[in-house]
Amino acid sequence: MSIFISAKSLFTGSEWIQEAAVEINYGIIVSISKEQYNAGEAFPCVVPAFIDLQIYGADQKLLSEFPDADCIQKIYEYCLAGGAAYFQPTIASQSTGVMYKAIDAVKAYKTSGGKGCIGLHVEGPWINASKKGAHNEDVIHAPTIAEVEELLAYGKGFVSMITLAPEICDPRIIDVIQSHGIIVSAGHSNANYETATTFFDNGITVATHLFNAMSGFLHREPGMVGALFNHPRASSSIIVDGYHVNYHAVKSAKKIMGDRLFCITDAVTATNTGFYKHTLVGDKYESGGTLSGSALTQLKSVQNLVEHVGIDFTEALKMCSVYPARVMQKKEISGCIKMGEPAALVCLNEKMELLKIVAS
Repeated sequence: MSIFISAKSLFTGSEWIQEAAVEINYGIIVSISKEQYNAGEAFPCVVPAFIDLQIYGADQKLLSEFPDADCIQKIYEYCLAGGAAYFQPTIASQSTGVMYKAIDAVKAYKTSGGKGCIGLHVEGPWINASKKGAHNEDVIHAPTIAEVEELLAYGKGFVSMITLAPEICDPRIIDVIQSHGIIVSAGHSNANYETATTFFDNGITVATHLFNAMSGFLHREPGMVGALFNHPRASSSIIVDGYHVNYHAVKSAKKIMGDRLFCITDAVTATNTGFYKHTLVGDKYESGGTLSGSALTQLKSVQNLVEHVGIDFTEALKMCSVYPARVMQKKEISGCIKMGEPAALVCLNEKMELLKIVAS
């Protein structure tokens, strides 16, 4: 039996349609039409559901501390409350044992019918210690090919992204990871401009959280930030909470990078166990008085982009849906509202507040 979602304004991911209805049958979008529009039940605005490619935990459970399917379910529920239907549960630099347990958690969640999880995002420990940020230096190291191949074999089908510092890795390692269909993201890196550009020219398509934990832009050494600014293809995530990156810097980056810039939440949760401890202070997380994580949702990212950065609403939506979908290169996740695809959409009011989410 079909259900219909009517919208006074419908954004498909590529165009706005006024007074239209989305027909959904068994979780699949089967039509988008004006004929089925119901003004009495119409939502002010219907847009593609958001996608969060980097989130560490929710409801006082970090995946690195609670590597189980229940933790991933809590992350999913947090994402849904913030308008995101798809997500990558993420672990910061950890021991091999914890990495394998996180893979087990994703496998258990997905094979038991868990929704929305694209796969595990492994952020570190193959990063540059000089740009470790809040990561645990005790586990940071340059990987061997054997170590990487063992992890990839164990996590086959359940690891979707790996953030690493390319300058500390044998280039063959990057090739091996990519040969498994896993996205390699350059991050926590101290690569200079020339080195970073070479990696972006040779197959690395994306970087992790622009400005944070990467070589910065200086007038005599433009670093990885400069390499991303000038590259014609490489994308980067960015954290738009006003703490990790000043809103004026977000505006400058957006003017330069255009559709190559997309949002992540990088969200953590309150926890006092393990290496990664976080305390909610206002609308951000701190550890020992130092900024340690965001309290964002992707809907809040959209709101911040519009209200504080001055980005057009349509473009803000794309930064949280179309563009992260493009990065992941998965045909079943387009970040759009399209016939024949799983239904993933959010209904908003005039104030950009969530009224309803549909996630198949």
